[in-house]
Amino acid sequence: MSEPITVAITRHVDPERAKEVAAWARAGEDLLRQSPGFLGNGWIRPDPDSPEWHMLFRFADAESLAAWERSPERAWWVASARGLVEDGTQVRRTGIEGWFDTPASVEVIPSAPPAPPRWKQMVAIFLVFYPLSLGANALLGAVIPEWPLWARAFVAVVLVTPVMTYLAMPFVTRALRPWLQARRGG
Repeated sequence: MSEPITVAITRHVDPERAKEVAAWARAGEDLLRQSPGFLGNGWIRPDPDSPEWHMLFRFADAESLAAWERSPERAWWVASARGLVEDGTQVRRTGIEGWFDTPASVEVIPSAPPAPPRWKQMVAIFLVFYPLSLGANALLGAVIPEWPLWARAFVAVVLVTPVMTYLAMPFVTRALRPWLQARRGG
């Protein structure tokens, strides 16, 4: 099973053509929404006069992304930007970094913070995983003590994973955001 993939592309835009590029970006969003496996997108500019536009989009898996990249719709959309935007860097991220991504939205912000260091990500995950794991194992040890360890552990993982992914991790990463995104020495 493949994991979700986020693509971040920096494109260079003449600030005088920002309205045209915004219309081009909206056309791309319409095409993306119709693509199977598409999960969301956003366009971020460091400030209104910046020539850099950070374009983010997320797909359910690498296969869905590859299908979009091979599609005639994408080819038309990219070709329609010739002379309007210049491609810059492109980064693809999968896995747990997605819990720490900047929310995808169309807005002007001072600058997108980098992902926190891995050790901070580890601390945030530990703060969620340990209590959930301890609670699930205590509950299952009392409810189904006769089951073999591997079966109790499987049930614990099935119960804890959605709670961790959809409730606990988003809550903890929001609560820890100032610490997670603090610069060194800050």
